[in-house]
Amino acid sequence: MSDPEEFRVVVVGAGLAGIAAAIKLERAGIDDVVVLEKADRVGGTWRDNTYPGCGCDIPSNVYSFTFNPNPRWTSTFALQPDILDYIEETAEKFGVYRKIRFSTEMKEAVWHADRRRWVFNTSNGQFVSQFAVFAAGPITEPKLPTVPGLSDFAGEVFHSARWNHDLDLAGKRVAVIGTGASAVQFVPEIQPDVAQLHLFQRTASWVVPRLDMPVPAALKALFGKVPKTQQGLRTGLDGVLRLLTLAMRHESAARRLNVIGRAMLRAQVKDPELRRVLTPDFTLGCKRLLLSNEFYPALEKPNVEVIPHALSEVGPSTVTGADGTKREVDVIIFGTGFDVSHPPIARRVRGSDGHMLSEFWNASPEAYLGTTTRNVPNGFVLLGPNLLVYNSFLGIAEDQMNYVVDAIKKADSNGVEVLSLKESTLRQFNDEIQEALQHTVFNHGGCASYYLDENGKNFAAWPWSTTLMRKRLSRFDMENYDTIPYAN
Repeated sequence: MSDPEEFRVVVVGAGLAGIAAAIKLERAGIDDVVVLEKADRVGGTWRDNTYPGCGCDIPSNVYSFTFNPNPRWTSTFALQPDILDYIEETAEKFGVYRKIRFSTEMKEAVWHADRRRWVFNTSNGQFVSQFAVFAAGPITEPKLPTVPGLSDFAGEVFHSARWNHDLDLAGKRVAVIGTGASAVQFVPEIQPDVAQLHLFQRTASWVVPRLDMPVPAALKALFGKVPKTQQGLRTGLDGVLRLLTLAMRHESAARRLNVIGRAMLRAQVKDPELRRVLTPDFTLGCKRLLLSNEFYPALEKPNVEVIPHALSEVGPSTVTGADGTKREVDVIIFGTGFDVSHPPIARRVRGSDGHMLSEFWNASPEAYLGTTTRNVPNGFVLLGPNLLVYNSFLGIAEDQMNYVVDAIKKADSNGVEVLSLKESTLRQFNDEIQEALQHTVFNHGGCASYYLDENGKNFAAWPWSTTLMRKRLSRFDMENYDTIPYAN
């Protein structure tokens, strides 16, 4: 076996967060960095999710890096191919490719207290670093429900995040399980082609208009020639998203927004019984907001049936709902989201106490400012627990990297080799988070969302303003960390 390669910082993952990490580090003068990527292409979730209609539900001009605005977005809400192109263009423009080791899957990252270093065991050798940035992201592992008889199904079965593009759905009888963000996008795309579409809806969700339109060539030209015009639009859109986040912090305020969802239902669903089935019984925002102009109209087509129950059983050629509804189908497509409450990366990080991070997070993931956690010295998690706001994940990752960069610089200037989050800091911060969440629509909106783990604890949402998040992440607070100086 060859000798381990040593770096100042190892970044795990070459999705949007990992690319942000590599660029932010280099722009701060920290160039001794390697990015480990298990696939052979950058892009993360935007590389893996290729289902029909896949796109972003945040406006394009906000869903981009502040240091690399894109004047060439073709629509106000970008689709997956455009986003992936943007990611690859950014990686090329900022020289990230030279730092990436493709086809290098991290098997385990282990903190060695005696060496004061992280050791990464990968599918392509061993790497050692002083600092680790875990940028694998929360949306990586598709969640498949355990359904009796599923293994006996004779037809095709796949998750939307692993779309089977070799399968022609034309003329097929298709069962779609779930009515979340991905189903809202792909159902209208496949509906015209399939013979029958049986949509199993466990819980109705609020759907609001997607204000999507092509970006005129003249506007794209203006953005390219006068970048400040695009920056002004971005600032305005960010302000709108901040107002939405503000509403979500107070259930009574969020409840006033139900009128938008009800108006959408009245306008697009003429069948009163179908409208009743599609009307949620909780406050808008309690679950993830869904944006679509085509979803409701697709459900009124004669070849579509909404079954307002969970899938309970599968036979060799049938699917059965919890109410006993049974249908013959050729294909089952799961639009059931991701296992965000058990981040896969946590099963591969062994901390200073010798235990996997997943063992500590088994009850519920928790971190300080969504970025650091106990027994993970010199380690940072991007897009970690309790950082969810109605805004761009890219912006959050950038804000976190400001914190990471400041941490490394302050460690250098103070002669510190190891930074370890204090247990008291973690406890106090998470107690404050959980207390503040009690008044939000996420906890008090009357639904059971993926923001809540199996214990009912909200591990996902940020209960305060986006402004406060950015302020807290703008400065590394060394006073909340135990430190070990370099040995003489």
